[in-house]
Amino acid sequence: MVADVHGESRVTASAYPAPSPEAILEAGPDALLVVAEDGTILMVNAAAERMFGYSRDELLGHDHRVLLAKGFRSGFHRLFFVLREDAWPPPVEAYAVRRDGSEFQGELTYSLLPQDAGTPAAGPASMAVTIRDTSRRVQTDAGLREAMSLLSATLESTADGILVVSAEGQIAGVNNQFVSMWGIPRNLLASQNDEAVMGYVLDQLKDPAKFVEKVTALYSDPAAESHDVLDFRDGRTFERYSRPQTVANQVVGRVWSFRDVTAARLAQEQITKAMADLAEQSAQLKALAFQDPLTGLSNRQLFNDHLAAALLGPYGTAVDLLLLDLDDFKEVNDILGHHAGDQMLIEVGRRLRGCVRPNDVVARLGGDEFVVLLVGSLDPDEVAGRIVESLKVPVWIDGTMLRPSLSLGLASISDDAVGASELLRRADVAMYAAKAAGKNRYLRFRPEMLQSLVQRTELETGLRLAVDSGQITVLYQPIISATLGAVVTVEALARWVRDGETIPPERFIPAAERSGLIVEIGTEVLLKACTELKPWLAEDSARRLAVNVSGVQLQHGDFAELVQAATASCGVDPRQLILEVTESVFFDDDGHVIQQLNALRNAGVGVALDDFGTGYSSLGRLQELPVDTLKIDQSFTAMIQTGTEKLPILSCMVTMAHGLGLTVTAEGVETAAQAEYLMGLDCESLQGFLFSGAEAQSALNSAIARSTEVFGTLRGGRVSETR
Repeated sequence: MVADVHGESRVTASAYPAPSPEAILEAGPDALLVVAEDGTILMVNAAAERMFGYSRDELLGHDHRVLLAKGFRSGFHRLFFVLREDAWPPPVEAYAVRRDGSEFQGELTYSLLPQDAGTPAAGPASMAVTIRDTSRRVQTDAGLREAMSLLSATLESTADGILVVSAEGQIAGVNNQFVSMWGIPRNLLASQNDEAVMGYVLDQLKDPAKFVEKVTALYSDPAAESHDVLDFRDGRTFERYSRPQTVANQVVGRVWSFRDVTAARLAQEQITKAMADLAEQSAQLKALAFQDPLTGLSNRQLFNDHLAAALLGPYGTAVDLLLLDLDDFKEVNDILGHHAGDQMLIEVGRRLRGCVRPNDVVARLGGDEFVVLLVGSLDPDEVAGRIVESLKVPVWIDGTMLRPSLSLGLASISDDAVGASELLRRADVAMYAAKAAGKNRYLRFRPEMLQSLVQRTELETGLRLAVDSGQITVLYQPIISATLGAVVTVEALARWVRDGETIPPERFIPAAERSGLIVEIGTEVLLKACTELKPWLAEDSARRLAVNVSGVQLQHGDFAELVQAATASCGVDPRQLILEVTESVFFDDDGHVIQQLNALRNAGVGVALDDFGTGYSSLGRLQELPVDTLKIDQSFTAMIQTGTEKLPILSCMVTMAHGLGLTVTAEGVETAAQAEYLMGLDCESLQGFLFSGAEAQSALNSAIARSTEVFGTLRGGRVSETR
């Protein structure tokens, strides 16, 4: 205590101890926080605990933004840069939020703490913030705050990145989406170094010069709006929108909006590519719908459309159809393979195209069948002849020379004005007539050809009745053994006798094969022959019965079993049976046919190759086939006229057959000169009218005797060459 000049006592400062800084901070009425640069709360006072409703432990070490209302949580890092430029910045109005979620208006003052501020937790970069509750002030800015909150929420919820730039070109604000889209570090953005931010942006673009050019152009025209696309080096694509920011009709800045359209662009590219692919596929499907995929010619559908249009057009009286198919084309496929067959079809299509005018329609209807549509042609017969001649030129396929052959039918619109289907039918009838006339030719349709077609149909119908009524009979022709001088083999031949008339086999056998009746006829002939010749065969085990077999029969899976069952039922030894097959049966289904014949040979049945030399086969291929006897076709025997000719092909056939262990039978022997020539080649057996024709079973013994007598006379040098 001391006395003043008036005699009154007073307390000196030294009489009371000074309060500590911590006590002063704790006793302050305003909330005080120390916040690190990363936003972490480092220290709070008691007023802060009371104001926000959190305990000290609940705040320390946590992010300060938990104390700020939405719309006021961004921009904290910028305060550090503000403090470095201005040691005494003005207070900041903000809305804070209590622990219970209620909001209140507050005034924030802040200052940068130096490193030696005496607050160990503060660290080298921290900021002291005081918060004063100003909620009791008049709420004159309530509408503004609501608008700001709505604006802030809108900007932060949009998928677009927003950048606001002042009229002076300074960054005034961004939303979080902008920062995320461009990947701009927040410390770089808070540094207010707009030039560095721009450099960061430009480094990501494919064409930064264009970006700068657009920005420069817009700032030279503040009221302008724009929309363009930015391509990034990493493959992204942004759409960029820009429009002026105005206040009271004055431009105060510019708002930029960036939208990531990478996914949409990729989807659009995929859609565009898919549409292009779809268009290409559509074009291909359209081509396939009307084009033959192998030859590139028109297909059946397009041909039908052209034909219908031609019959309705101005050339309705000058429409011609040329329908053709290749002769024996199946054998080309079977021998050389389907690839070779395809190559031949392609070449045929090319040649057909070269025989007609550019506007004429050439179509492949399927398989080896082609059609040519001529509209307004002056001479369709000349075109048909040119086509036939063009296909006579050999074709080389895989080193093999082939000579295509075709049968062509020509039908033209006439006074009776037939429709499309009838015109095509007439061309088809003419084509089959050409094939029946010897192939490799063309014939124009004539009404009488339909009569032939009717007759053929009637023939097949009558054949069905013939099989059911037992009109199929069997005749027998002796085969003389030149080695033994006796008949040891008899060939069974099917005949059809209808109303006292004998239908020759060359007429009804093809019909039987087409209709499938050959299976029943063949089985009937086999059973009847075995039954009728059983006594003759039983007299000598060396005797043989030869029966012709069609390729259609051999296609049945149980053919081998059927033959063995037939011989067993008739009591005939299978070793006395010879099956005669033509070369063509081996080209229908080699594996299956050979399997069937091997099974029969294993049972003792002999196999003879009939009509050798008339198909695509060769002597070299004989070693692959399951045959025992080679029968030389009568067309080769007919080459022998005087017996003094040099016929290397015959001697070659016999020599090579013997080299393969086969016996040889010559067919069609009609003269002594032919018999002598063939025996001179060591041909083991002879067959033909010189010895005997085909006879009924009742006359067989006489025929055998006559054959033996003729052969004996031939050996004696005297023989009558009568048939």
